[in-house]
Amino acid sequence: MAAPGGAPAIHRSVANIRSPPGPSSSSHHHHQPHHPSTPSRSVVVPSPNFGSPSSLRADEDVIVVDFGTRKLQVGFAGDAAPRGCVWFGPDQQRRVGDFRDWHPDYKYDWRQAAGMWGWGRDHELWQGGDVRGTDLGLIGDKIERALREGFTKYMLIDSRPRRMVCVFPSGLPIPMLSAALDSLFSRFQPPTISLLSSPVALSVGAGVRSALVVDLGWAETVITSVYEYREVKTTRSVRGVRYLVDQTHKLLAKHLPDGSAAKSTDGAEEEEYKLSFEECNDIATRMVWCKPSKAPAATQKAEGLETLVEQDESENSAPSAIQRPGRVEIPLRSCRPPTTLNLPWEELSEPCENAFFDSQYSRSGFDDHELPLDLLVYRSLLQLPLDVRALCMSRIIFTGGGTNVLGLRRRIFDDVSEIVRERGWEAVQGKAFDQMRANPKIKRKGARQATGGPTGVASPSAENQEADGVWHDAANTLPEVDPIEEQLKKGQDKRPRVQGQLRAIESIGAWSGASLITHLKASTVSTIDRDVWLQHGAAGASKAADVDQKSQRQSLGPGGLLRAANVGTSWTLGVWGTG
Repeated sequence: MAAPGGAPAIHRSVANIRSPPGPSSSSHHHHQPHHPSTPSRSVVVPSPNFGSPSSLRADEDVIVVDFGTRKLQVGFAGDAAPRGCVWFGPDQQRRVGDFRDWHPDYKYDWRQAAGMWGWGRDHELWQGGDVRGTDLGLIGDKIERALREGFTKYMLIDSRPRRMVCVFPSGLPIPMLSAALDSLFSRFQPPTISLLSSPVALSVGAGVRSALVVDLGWAETVITSVYEYREVKTTRSVRGVRYLVDQTHKLLAKHLPDGSAAKSTDGAEEEEYKLSFEECNDIATRMVWCKPSKAPAATQKAEGLETLVEQDESENSAPSAIQRPGRVEIPLRSCRPPTTLNLPWEELSEPCENAFFDSQYSRSGFDDHELPLDLLVYRSLLQLPLDVRALCMSRIIFTGGGTNVLGLRRRIFDDVSEIVRERGWEAVQGKAFDQMRANPKIKRKGARQATGGPTGVASPSAENQEADGVWHDAANTLPEVDPIEEQLKKGQDKRPRVQGQLRAIESIGAWSGASLITHLKASTVSTIDRDVWLQHGAAGASKAADVDQKSQRQSLGPGGLLRAANVGTSWTLGVWGTG
C-alpha cells in the first residue's frame, strides 16, 4: 500500500537501507546533490560480510602479508589475489621532505648509489641468509614504509590494529625474522601474528598435500620437499635471478663501444658496472630466453597420433632456405654516451645458460652450493625416501622470479627427465658402478635369487583337524568385518593418486594459499601474541616438541575459554626455531 502523497513507504524502500536516496526517489527528484561525495567502502573493497544485515557481527578483517626479497604483497584473507604489490627500491629510502624527484633538473645518479649501497642492493629487503653487516633496523624501516604504502594506496584502510598472517621463506634467519616481527608489533599493533612458510602455502595454493617446490628466487634457488604439509628436506644453490642479471650485464658490456667502456689502469680485474641495475634487470626480464633441452625427441614424444599442419597442396613443398638468426636492437640510456646495440637473438640465451646450467663444464666439477638447476632437482628427489619421492616427483611446482624467463621451466623439466632416463634412481655413479651393473654374472645371480623365492608351508589337511570343529587354521582365516573401519573407508577418497612419474603442476601463489588457509580457519605453523612478543621477543619461543597441542585449541565448550586464556603462554617459531 503506497504512502499518502505518492511517496513510497519507508519500511518498503530498499534504497533507505543500503544507500542514500538517489535520483529515483520521488522526494529528491527535483533536488539532486551537486557536491562530490566519497563512495562507500563496499564499492572499493567488495566483501560478502557487508551485504547482509548481520554485518555488525562480522569477523574482523585479517591482513595477509607475503614477504619476498624484492617485493611485498598485501591483501585481505579470503580474497583470491592480493590487493597490491609494493616493490622495494631507492624511492623508499628518501628522507621525509626529500622532494628531489619532482625537481625538473634532478636525475638519479645510479653510479653514486652503486658505490654507496652496492649495485642493485637498494632494491632488496634483505640479502638472502647472510646477516653479517646487515642493518636490521633498516629492514624494519623498509617493512614499515612498504606496509603503510600498501595500506593507504591499495587496501584503503585505517591504522586500526588487525590480526596479521605473514608468509616468510622457510630459510629466513631468526635475526631477520625478529626484526620483521618487531617492526610489525611495535608500529602496527596487531593483537596476534600467525606465521606460514612459503613452500607450504604454495602447496595449498596448488591443491596438493605433497609437492616439490622449486623456488627460482632472487638471491638463490631453494628446493623444498613438502610431504603432508610438512617440510621434509631443503636444498639450495647460489644460482638465482641476481646472477642472471649479472650475466646480462656482462653480455651487454662486452658489446659496448670502446668509447663507453672505462678501462682499468692496473692489471687487476675489477668489477666495474657500465650500465644501471634498472636497465639490466628490465632487459633480463623482457628479452633473455632459455635454449631448449638437448634431449632426443623420442623421449618427448606424446601419446596418440601426430598432428598434421594443414597447408595448401598447390604450394611448393620444396624445403625453404635456411633463415639467418634474427637480430635485436637494444637501446641503452644509462651508459656514457647512450647507444643502441644490435645483437643476434641467439646471444640473448647465453646469460640464462651461464647462470643456471653451465653446460660447458663437467658435472663433477661443481660444489654442492653451485649445482646446476637440473642436477639440483634430481639430487633433491634422489635423497628423499621412496614413498615421499613417488609423490613429490609428480607434483613439481616452479615459483619465483626466474619462472618468467622464457623456456626455463621446460628446460629444467626436460633435463631432469633425461637424467632419470639415463641414471635411474641409483645414488652411486661412475665407471666402476656401470661395469659392475653390466656384468653378466651378477645379472644371472640376481635373476636366480629373484626366481628362487621361499617355498610356502603346506597347510594341514582337513583329516588332521579335530572332530568337534572348534579348532581352525588361524593363518588362512579371513578377518572379521569391523563396522567402524568400514565407515572410515567409505569417507576416504578411493581415487588412485598420481605418483611415480615426473609431472609439473601450477599454483596460484603463496599469498593466495595463505589467504585460503586463513579463510578456512586452519591452524598455522605458529601464532604469536603481541604482549608476549614485546615482553620476551624471540627468546621466549619454545621448541615445537615442548608445546602442548591440546592447550592451543580453542572452543566454546566447558573449559574452552579457560584454555584460550593460556594460548600465548607457550608458543613456537615453527620451522624458523627448530635449532
